[in-house]
Amino acid sequence: MKIAFIGGGNMGEAILGALIQKNICPPKDITVSEIKAERRTFLENTYGIKTTPSNPEAIKNAEVVLLAIKPQNLAELSAGLKGKLAETQLVISIIAGATLSKLSGGLEHKAVVRVMPNTPAMIGMGMSVWTALPAVSPAQKEQTQSILSAMGKEIYTGKETMLDAATAISGSGPAYFFLFMESLEKAAQEMGFTPEEATVLVSQTAAGSAVYAGKSGLPLAQLRKNVTSPGGTTAEAIKVFEQAGLETTVIKAAKAAFDRSVELGKG
Repeated sequence: MKIAFIGGGNMGEAILGALIQKNICPPKDITVSEIKAERRTFLENTYGIKTTPSNPEAIKNAEVVLLAIKPQNLAELSAGLKGKLAETQLVISIIAGATLSKLSGGLEHKAVVRVMPNTPAMIGMGMSVWTALPAVSPAQKEQTQSILSAMGKEIYTGKETMLDAATAISGSGPAYFFLFMESLEKAAQEMGFTPEEATVLVSQTAAGSAVYAGKSGLPLAQLRKNVTSPGGTTAEAIKVFEQAGLETTVIKAAKAAFDRSVELGKG
């Protein structure tokens, strides 16, 4: 497919890099619109793609237009592209908080997909939740799936409100895990490991646990029980977590993120 990226920042680069690596889209069929000249030069030299400072120029002949800009720049982008998109062009937005209604109305375009990705997409381990307007064809949905699958895993939902839930769980989720890992690193250092050793110890434990959880086919509760021998060391740690109300706190935190996402979407 021929695809135009509006925005050549970290997420835009992560997606185009994944598309090239997975042989979904050759460099010659990718155009990136980016205002920073040094960034355009970097992307051209690194990936062999075409770049331009002009959004209208970028979307010419593109089948898919992927919006990867900051939310505060959406109004300017919409004004510049309003009425310039062909009916057959698919617009995919990863702009946080930008609703389908806002995107469609601002661009005067009906074939719009909204995606909530997360930062692990930058290493091909992302989790994306997406939804689409009725005008998006089955073929365009397949295009969307192929793009998002190159970044990791994807889930389609028919309810746009679920993207607020996705924001709270998978979108913000990496930060929750990073926070827990930070705390575990500090504990490791207090027990005598060097900062470098603590980082390796915690990062590998987290990565291994995540992969194991995904491949084992067992419920998380069962995996936890398998590691937790009665009266053992893990049981003592779990007891402290339970006494501190870890589960309640995590659920409360995720709901706070959900509420904030809903609030920002109304702005």
